[in-house]
Amino acid sequence: MPELAPERVATASFPLRYEDIAQDGRMMATALPPAIGWTVWRQLLADHPSARSMQRQGLVAILSRLTVDGSDESIRVDQKVEATGGYQLARHEVDGAVEKLFLNMWVEVRGARGRVVPPEGPGPSVIAGRVFAEHTFTRIFATPDQRRVTRLELEGLPAVPEALHPFSAPRTAMELPLDAEPLDDDYVPDEAITVFGLDHTDSNQHVNSLVYPRLFAEAALRRLAARGRPCRALVRALDLAYRKPSFAGDAVRIHLRTFTLGDRAGAAGFLVDADDAAARPRCCARIIFG
Repeated sequence: MPELAPERVATASFPLRYEDIAQDGRMMATALPPAIGWTVWRQLLADHPSARSMQRQGLVAILSRLTVDGSDESIRVDQKVEATGGYQLARHEVDGAVEKLFLNMWVEVRGARGRVVPPEGPGPSVIAGRVFAEHTFTRIFATPDQRRVTRLELEGLPAVPEALHPFSAPRTAMELPLDAEPLDDDYVPDEAITVFGLDHTDSNQHVNSLVYPRLFAEAALRRLAARGRPCRALVRALDLAYRKPSFAGDAVRIHLRTFTLGDRAGAAGFLVDADDAAARPRCCARIIFG
């Protein structure tokens, strides 16, 4: 998280669910992003003067990228965690012209070191993980030629943010790390087709953003197991780029390329329509187990 004005940073504590912590005491990667809701959305933005203006203008800051780093610290599931999060408005330029506007968020989650089984702690506060969430401003219900937002007309916010954001295209999330050793020559289609139901959705009327990391992790474990690789591992890093939402009733398939990075294994790939592997990816992801 960069240096931010105090009014753009908030801290919150909240209880954990048992499913938020793995059997070895480490916090699940997918349990970390909700801390953004507890800190930034609820405490800093829910009552912000710009919220009503955005509704009137049909303006939405939609999640476009999610990057999560989970630590290897074990924390107590029966102790509240503390999260500190903040936000920043930013712009992306092409040849000196504003191309996109962003609402970026960061959060760090800390918990009490220890484990419930076998009993240990609670000890001092340690970092459980960190999250970066990129949101792109768009007029989501406008015609395609009117959706791009390059200037804000919102109370309490600058028309053009000062901060620059190094935006990367969604497909960069499906690239292997620079020092990775590929286990596959190309992206391999997963054996499973996923059909989304209402259980995969949320109140935003589409498949929830945290459904995708689990799908990619399950496909990666199947692929690594088929190669005889050890699978007693936990997702410790993930980078997801969202391009197109999915809805209940959609059928999709994941295509992955597995790799090793030092002593850890991972996978990178994309999710597309089940019946059209050549379609543009709906979501791209890179995950690393540890």
